[in-house]
Amino acid sequence: MTRTIQQLFDLKGKTALVTGGSRGLGLQMAFALGEAGARIMLSSRKAEDLEVAVADLQAAGIDARWIAADCAKEADIRRLGDETLQRMGAVDILVNNAGAAWGAPAEDHPVEAWDKVMNLNIRGYFILSQHVAKTSMIPRKSGRIINLASIAGLGGNPPEMQTIAYNTSKGAVINFTRALGAEWGKYNITVNAICPGFFPSKMTQGTLKAMGEEKLAAHAPLHRLGDDEDLKGLTVLYASDAGKHITGQWLAVDGGVSIVTGG
Repeated sequence: MTRTIQQLFDLKGKTALVTGGSRGLGLQMAFALGEAGARIMLSSRKAEDLEVAVADLQAAGIDARWIAADCAKEADIRRLGDETLQRMGAVDILVNNAGAAWGAPAEDHPVEAWDKVMNLNIRGYFILSQHVAKTSMIPRKSGRIINLASIAGLGGNPPEMQTIAYNTSKGAVINFTRALGAEWGKYNITVNAICPGFFPSKMTQGTLKAMGEEKLAAHAPLHRLGDDEDLKGLTVLYASDAGKHITGQWLAVDGGVSIVTGG
């Protein structure tokens, strides 16, 4: 029998691992998944931030736990995957959200900063996706992977936004999503990406300061920045059976910025 829309979006009985989940977009997505019924394992580098975030999730009636890990380090990534499996069972939904940015002119961009951004923003996504797939998703022939890209991965930037490594890494995330979705479809694993536009967050503080919040908002046809709800719907669509026939895709959640900048 065809399921109702409520049944298709229901995540009860599912376990989600969300990296970079202690604040900002990661925490917003964790709330979305938890509100839809999933159990949540949050991860980021700082235990104190995770304690606060998990307390907020639990106060909302969400089953949430945390593991501190640095997703730029392979040993930490593998420990995160193994400990999640031990404590919560197989992972149904993986949200690769941990990320870093670095602002500098391309001609003077430090190589070590380039490596830092690439290690976290794309290498870490690959290692954790591979590890979770091999231990949880491929054996069960089921899984959902959601990668956080960015509209910065769709093209260049205004001159005042000098983030060559970040843009490059997010462009890589988009094609990583396509390639992985094509390869792992045979295991009934969907792989999709979200490309946020400008949301107030710690990572975008430099951009907001350089360009001004009003100026950034004015670039968007909807004339505003993203808020604390704007990623929720797409996150649950990708994670649930409502999106079971969507894979290898990206969608911009940017107030329309990318349609007027040619992204």
